[in-house]
Amino acid sequence: MGMEFQKRLAAKGTSIPGMLLFDLPVHGDNRGWFKENWQRKKMMELGLPDFSPVQNNISFNDKAGTTRGIHAEPWDKFVSVATGRIFCAWVDLREGPSFGAQFTTELDPGQAIYIPRGVANSYQTLEANTSYVYLVNDHWSPETAYTFVNLSDPSLGIDWPIPLDRAEVSEKDLGHPMLAEVAPIPPRKILLIGGHGQLGLALQEVFDGDSRLEVADRTTVDLGKPESLLEIAWRQYDTIINAAAYTAVDKAETPEGRAESWAVNATGVAALAKIAAEHGILLVHVSSDYVFDGRVEEHDEDEPFTPLGVYGQSKGAGDTVVGSLARHYIVRTSWVIGEGNNFVRTMASLASRGVKPAVVNDQFGRLTFTADLAAGIKHLVAVSAPYGTYNLSNTGSVASWAEIAADVFEIVGADRDSVTGVSTEDYFAGKQAAPRPRHSTLKLDKLESAGFSPADWRSRLKAYLCP
Repeated sequence: MGMEFQKRLAAKGTSIPGMLLFDLPVHGDNRGWFKENWQRKKMMELGLPDFSPVQNNISFNDKAGTTRGIHAEPWDKFVSVATGRIFCAWVDLREGPSFGAQFTTELDPGQAIYIPRGVANSYQTLEANTSYVYLVNDHWSPETAYTFVNLSDPSLGIDWPIPLDRAEVSEKDLGHPMLAEVAPIPPRKILLIGGHGQLGLALQEVFDGDSRLEVADRTTVDLGKPESLLEIAWRQYDTIINAAAYTAVDKAETPEGRAESWAVNATGVAALAKIAAEHGILLVHVSSDYVFDGRVEEHDEDEPFTPLGVYGQSKGAGDTVVGSLARHYIVRTSWVIGEGNNFVRTMASLASRGVKPAVVNDQFGRLTFTADLAAGIKHLVAVSAPYGTYNLSNTGSVASWAEIAADVFEIVGADRDSVTGVSTEDYFAGKQAAPRPRHSTLKLDKLESAGFSPADWRSRLKAYLCP
């Protein structure tokens, strides 16, 4: 059959973005031949995405000239030849600058090709009794939507080895629309969970104009009720951003709050992670400084969890599950300030009313404004930063809550000396309260190495109070 033996495994790009052509080592002798048709580890090292195939199909064709296509399916494919030879033509039908790009080649058992979702494929057998095999990363169902383009579209200019008028082609394939009539396939979407909290609102703002973003509030997805996740058509999403959490730190120490905190932050997140794993979805999950006890003055991403209270324990449990996913970003943050009620708004209100508050002076950290937190999350996704955990807060000098309160008073025109510092122990004396980490400062080197540098928190504070 003219197949080359003893080639090295190699991959090269094509004229269609994301599509990779592989040379496969085929080992042959007088008995026949053997090859590793798909080898996850070796091929990933050569650039193959970890596309997690779930179905293996074989197409047998008894005649030369059998021609199928041109079809774009809503999944990724890995195509190889078992016996015979095929001529292949692909057309990019994805929305974007590569729409209409083409690539053609012949495949024998010594080659294979990875085809991203949205790239239409067509195959013409060049020998009788040809079989080709394809792995796909989603299960076929009767509701599966395909996109097509006509085999004979003159704008494509495909030079079929066996002319279509002499080939075996179905009437259905001959009737597909021309490229000019094809609606481009939009990219898979981003699902934002917790879209109406203070971070969710900021994320909506930074993704404004991005048609991929869909927002789920608690009427659609409630992590405290994992069964709500079963109603989502997950195959249409590429990314989930989880901005939902149970954050009532003090209430979490009560029997009712403990159950709710674990239901949302641990059990619900575990259910979400399972879905992300099953569908190959990137999961972006927001974490907290409360997973640490605060004895270390500056926390890096590799510090072991040492949570003091129920909230931190439940967040640490959720982080552990998300961290097991192949595709994930855990974004760990602290002292978040956004729209709605928060510490800064409370202090500004007290200042306007002439109240002189006592504020904790032995907990230290930096504020994180939701605009920067949201922008950092968008950056990690947009640049495809290496998967893993990233600390994300605003930059600037470390301060106590009392120092921040004094800054707020000063910015709004009140006397900063109206704020009195008090220890955590004295502040919470006689109150039902969760233990707090003493130090909440997050080390930001890893985030900055990924190309994102948040603003100084004091400059953001002034802009927040004096827009």
